Amino acid sequence: MNSDPYSTDIFSGHARRKPVQYPTLPAEPGLVVEVRATGDVGEIINCERTYDGDFVRLEDRRRNQRLFKLRPGAFLFEGKPVTLTRWVESAPPQRTHSNSGSRYVHDYQTQVARPSRIWVEGVHDAAIVEKVWGHDLRVEGVVVEYLEGLDHLPSRLAEFRPEPGRRVGVLADHLIQGSKETRLTQQVGKDVLVTGHPYIDIWQAVKPQSIGISGWPDVPYGEDWKAGVCRRLGWAHPQEGWHRVYNAVKTFRDLDSSLIGAVERLVDFVTVPELTKEDLA
Repeated sequence: MNSDPYSTDIFSGHARRKPVQYPTLPAEPGLVVEVRATGDVGEIINCERTYDGDFVRLEDRRRNQRLFKLRPGAFLFEGKPVTLTRWVESAPPQRTHSNSGSRYVHDYQTQVARPSRIWVEGVHDAAIVEKVWGHDLRVEGVVVEYLEGLDHLPSRLAEFRPEPGRRVGVLADHLIQGSKETRLTQQVGKDVLVTGHPYIDIWQAVKPQSIGISGWPDVPYGEDWKAGVCRRLGWAHPQEGWHRVYNAVKTFRDLDSSLIGAVERLVDFVTVPELTKEDLA
């Protein structure tokens, strides 16, 4: 160690007179810091700018909140002095693709709703379609409505009166040969396209691995399917089941290909007038 007080550059000043440099730390909400001067410990809530400078708001374990000025080295983080700085949340990266896998359209102008419609059977169907295809449908100006059951299809079609340029695409559950759903969707006319998936409920069209289960349990005919599924999977009730199913769906990759294909055909049918039902078969 050099103890010669005259060994350094006199123009640079003595080391003891230089201000201490503390590492800086953005005051991100959720971090816990200690105020060196007072010993107050709290979780960072936010930063506030006042006439007297920048302050950080801390909340202690009793949920009391106080403001402390952002001074150099005024706080301890994990036991070490730091200088807190204003935290600025970084902008998320610009999206390139929508949840459906299509190219994401930025700065599109809101479209006037098309006369054509897509109808789904119930609220859960509408929620999943919105979550995955919502961006695409808004860009195209397509409105999704629910029927509250496929039994209402004939009366709704009679009321709506589909025609060229005013088409209806219908997403149906349990669309298999010989099912009641299939019989209800026959003879609907050339301006109505009915597609769907083979499952009893749209829940089943969500991939089990996305939800964290090994597979969808078998529920005997005559037993309420959703209640039966919840009992066999240990879910408290269908509301909890729906919460799990809905939160598991992030993109089209979480859905069975039969549902993906069905919705894509419906979107094409109601947005491309020259396409016929035979083209989409």
